[in-house]
Amino acid sequence: MEDVITEIPPPSRFFQEDLNNFIFPSPSLASPFLVFSIPKPEKPLRPSLLIVALSSPSLYIFHHLSPKTLVGSLILPEVPFSGLSVEPSFRDKTCNIYSLNNGDKSTLLVSVQHGVSAERSHLVARLLIGEDIVPDRLLILDSIQSQNFRGKLSPDETYAFKLETLAERKGLGGSNVASSLLKGLDYFPSGSMIDGLAAALLSRCQLKKTKGTLCVSWPEFSSSVVALIRSLLQRNVLPSLDLSLTQEMQDQCARFNLIKHQPYDTEMYT
Repeated sequence: MEDVITEIPPPSRFFQEDLNNFIFPSPSLASPFLVFSIPKPEKPLRPSLLIVALSSPSLYIFHHLSPKTLVGSLILPEVPFSGLSVEPSFRDKTCNIYSLNNGDKSTLLVSVQHGVSAERSHLVARLLIGEDIVPDRLLILDSIQSQNFRGKLSPDETYAFKLETLAERKGLGGSNVASSLLKGLDYFPSGSMIDGLAAALLSRCQLKKTKGTLCVSWPEFSSSVVALIRSLLQRNVLPSLDLSLTQEMQDQCARFNLIKHQPYDTEMYT
């Protein structure tokens, strides 16, 4: 007589998709949205330059930049508000929008201090480009992911590369090399890949025929890469702002290993 407890059960007569019909679908996640601190702002906002800081070095630099004015926040419903500090901190899981006093140019900074999952990246990109915010030009600052890079990356070496939309490369009046935002920076090597929010933002710029530049750097955080990004920003992007770091900040940067922000698992909050 067969042991009904230990014998391998017969194969199911149902396909997996048929079994899923008996499971209630997970509730859909609410869409991300923008909240502005300015009472009734004139929308869409039309900055001449929109900077999206994703990398740890860029977040570190802009966290210490003063003055900057908070004008709004991008809210992802899956990111909890618990644990936020009273004073702004680059450890907080926030995505704040600041106005920078960049001479006669209107400049907005989006400081993305938490990960954005792949399935939410295009929703966030649409919010930042083309709906409530319509920038003339976009600069994205991100880090190189070693698994997406074709070649060897030494932790002791510092690298920075760029990718540009067609509108950025050609300039406003046709082919104009001088119009490039990051002049002199090498292009990202062929065969390497960019993904996540940075890729979604650059793709959105290409579709909207907006001038856009993506700058990626390596390593993910070190005093040398902070110095490199600060130099690029000061020389080419924000010459009228003081991006220098005090000796105390430089000492902190040298001994501080910024925690890498990982995307939230959206299924945890459904």
